[in-house]
Amino acid sequence: MKALTLALLLSLPVAQVTPPQAVREPALHTAQRAKGGRWYFAATGHAVYCYGPVMTVPRANGDLQRVATLCRDGSAVVPLKD
Repeated sequence: MKALTLALLLSLPVAQVTPPQAVREPALHTAQRAKGGRWYFAATGHAVYCYGPVMTVPRANGDLQRVATLCRDGSAVVPLKD
């Protein structure tokens, strides 16, 4: 009886234990700059170099405004002069 129980226990599949993978920390988008960028004229009157796309976003009063994204100075969004 013991041999039968032992044989039954040894025939059961055994799950393999794998160590947990290291958790990756999310990187900031400003740290992952693309190789190319472009100079834009900001609404404040200065030039700014941005890596991200130019987008059109709504203002608070309902008008649309063009903005450059992911700029070298650390700004995520910079309003552009039209």
